[in-house]
Amino acid sequence: MFRQRRLIEVGGELDRLHRMTRFVYVEMASPAAFVAIASGTALIFLQSTFQEWFSTKMVLVGAMVMLHVVAGLVLGQLFLADGRFGRVSYVALSSGHIVLITAIIWIVLAKPHIDSNRFATDLFRPGALGQFFGDTRTPTP
Repeated sequence: MFRQRRLIEVGGELDRLHRMTRFVYVEMASPAAFVAIASGTALIFLQSTFQEWFSTKMVLVGAMVMLHVVAGLVLGQLFLADGRFGRVSYVALSSGHIVLITAIIWIVLAKPHIDSNRFATDLFRPGALGQFFGDTRTPTP
């Protein structure tokens, strides 16, 4: 939909494309993303999923959230009178989405064994996060 903007001049057709694109982003993609993140977060607590593959999946979902925000920012600028969405931007944003979706699906279906001890020996040890950030305390007024 973003790519179609390059062919349309300011007018009724551009307004129609803008309404349709905003509908897909605001009414379909954003609620679906919220449900996916909420259900994934709920699974952590309901099924005690504390395996490395699940943490990797959540990192990939976080990257997907960032791409979703970028798409929203692009949407806000794209339908201005001088808005354009070039070929490089189209390829970069689309490729990022395809790679992340494929990686998330693969991680969920394959559930690969990832040995965190090979790259972060204390990653899942209780209290290890405090050592990474030192003695940080919440300031009290």
